Amino acid sequence: MILLISTVMAIISVSLGDKLLEEIDALKDEIGFSGRSEIFRASTRLLIADNDEKKNLKGHIHSILILIHPKKSEDKVTQIKHNFEDIINTQIHSHLQENQCLELFILQGDAGRMRELSRLLNRNIKFLYSKLVPLPQE
Repeated sequence: MILLISTVMAIISVSLGDKLLEEIDALKDEIGFSGRSEIFRASTRLLIADNDEKKNLKGHIHSILILIHPKKSEDKVTQIKHNFEDIINTQIHSHLQENQCLELFILQGDAGRMRELSRLLNRNIKFLYSKLVPLPQE
């Protein structure tokens, strides 16, 4: 007896700019993905794993938060960060090319507060890159 297991996959529609689509196609060729769908599945799994890692952070920790955003979002970043001065030890702000800003936050304190800061920035800022990096604990 042969048992066939079929996996039904949903088809979704995604709108992408030309530059991002070119980068996805180049990545497909460079890494050897079979197609664009495989890239989206892999990137979605990475995003989920990253989110799970953040959810599991507990207690008093040290971390770094990296954010790259359009310069026009500077005021909103400042507004949000003022509510988290209790966990922000250091902030470095640098202007990048093409009207972009790099924010580097060195954080110390409650992991839940760090998750909240990251979540608020990601939800309210049209960011180009965002990553909360927990530092190894002794």
